[in-house]
Order: sequence, then C-alpha cells, then structure tokens
Amino acid sequence: MIRVLLIAILFFVIARSFWRVVDGILDGANGASRRDRKMKPSMKLVRDPVCGTFVAPKPELSITRRGETHYFCSEKCRNAFR
Repeated sequence: MIRVLLIAILFFVIARSFWRVVDGILDGANGASRRDRKMKPSMKLVRDPVCGTFVAPKPELSITRRGETHYFCSEKCRNAFR
C-alpha cells in the first residue's frame, strides 16, 4: 500500500514538473510570463508631506487644501499638517 502511495506521489511530482517546463516554454514563446499575468495593476503611491513616507492614497486620511489633495500615513501626520 505504501509503495502505491509513493509511486503516486512520484508521478504527481514528475507531472507537475513537466507541466511547469511546458508552461514556461509556452510563456517564453508568447513573450509573457506567468507572473505578468497574475500581477494586479499597480497603484500610484504618493508622499506624505509630513514624514515623507510613500503611502497608497486613502480618502479617509486626506485633506484637500487650495484644490490640492494631500494624503497621509496616519492621523498623527494628518493632524500635524493641519
């Protein structure tokens, strides 16, 4: 019984390795990698005007002043800017 289980695991590993090689060859021929297909669109980061860290824009941590929106990493930075 253990021998059958080990053969099944070995078969699975070999099949998976073979499929990854074939998939890599096909991606190389198409000019796109698997990682490129799975990547989400990138979000533009903005700099916190108080501490200088880069943050993803969140409306709940922002202030609009003179028509320009400023984004902050925390409420502490937002309050310091006020």
